Amino acid sequence: MATSLNFSANQVSTQPPELCLRRSSFKSKLSSPRRPKFVSFAVNSTEPSSPEPEKPEIELEFIAPRAGDDGSYPVERAKAISGEKLLRNIMLDNKIELYATYGKVMNCGGGGSCGTCIVEIIDGKDLLNERTNTELRYLKKKPESWRLACQTIVGNKENSGKVVVQRIPQWKK
Repeated sequence: MATSLNFSANQVSTQPPELCLRRSSFKSKLSSPRRPKFVSFAVNSTEPSSPEPEKPEIELEFIAPRAGDDGSYPVERAKAISGEKLLRNIMLDNKIELYATYGKVMNCGGGGSCGTCIVEIIDGKDLLNERTNTELRYLKKKPESWRLACQTIVGNKENSGKVVVQRIPQWKK
């Protein structure tokens, strides 16, 4: 079944209003003597649309780089839809500490050129994208588990699971 709706707009102009610097000569062209404009909408409703399949969700655990007062490492958790966000953005959106003091002031903003967002992937490497060319160049002498958070896409759109991440202390970089 198709339904058609017609709307007419008699006094709407597609041109922006003209503004003059003098108060007395302010002119607006909101109403014009032009022909009316017509807008048509067509709605096709054949059968109810099936719900989209649920996108896989990745659970992330972020381990702090230093032990707390009690000797244990604090852990923060977040969730993200697989394949949609960079690790850096997930951490910043969830207010999870990514940068050390120096990195908070001097980071490249996600370009992959400063190395202040290096993290170690403890578990779930298979749920992340392959190393980018930037990472291969910057991290060539670093362990394979080290990644740049600004270059790492969480998930591959097909799998769900858990990724465990630890920020590398500045003195280890």
